[in-house]
Amino acid sequence: MYKLSPSDFAYLYEDCKLCYYLKVKEGIMPPPGIFPGVFSTMNAMLQGQMVGKNLREFGKDLPDMEIVNQEGYVTSKAVGQTKVYIFGKYDLLCKNPDGTHTIIDLKISKPAEEKMGKYKTQLGAYKFALENSSVGENYKISRLALLIFYPEKATFDARGAIIDFPAKWMEIPIDDQGFLNFAQEINNLLEGEPPFESDTCGLCKYRHDGESVAHICRKPEKTDNVDEIHF
Repeated sequence: MYKLSPSDFAYLYEDCKLCYYLKVKEGIMPPPGIFPGVFSTMNAMLQGQMVGKNLREFGKDLPDMEIVNQEGYVTSKAVGQTKVYIFGKYDLLCKNPDGTHTIIDLKISKPAEEKMGKYKTQLGAYKFALENSSVGENYKISRLALLIFYPEKATFDARGAIIDFPAKWMEIPIDDQGFLNFAQEINNLLEGEPPFESDTCGLCKYRHDGESVAHICRKPEKTDNVDEIHF
């Protein structure tokens, strides 16, 4: 069985099939990205104040639903007839007035229509996992969405800077069959030979650049005395 993380779909899988293959099948992890800590802090501040409230408290144009959980882990059964399953952590789970639920992915970025397609498979994976859990309660998911916060203006007073972060709702169309097809595509990739690398993959370029100079790097000679290292 292959464990798939939905957060890899929008970037790692799309950027380079080889790097994705190496991570999932061989356990070779790419180096961590450089992500400014301020975004993690803002994300924690936003989500930490949402649970138990109606989404409309954060924007009058947002849908009527109660936020019931944040950053919940999910583990699914096998997807269809494949050898893959979903393991990951969604941002927000909301309960709709009709008793069904909505999965929301919270973003601090500039709203753009292309984000709907970019994160469609990620949200579809969370939907499948919540409806086909291998470890807990199953939920009926009837809506998927991005909740995007992006600064529009800044004002200043005696307390300091006050930045206006209006929330924008972007509903993602549900496509269950599309997700099943996507999971089958990944399964076929992992069951086959290692794919070719991408010409534009920065990770592959970094690996090749390192290989081109590795032979000139000096390594410490082995010694019986652990307090001595000779070059």
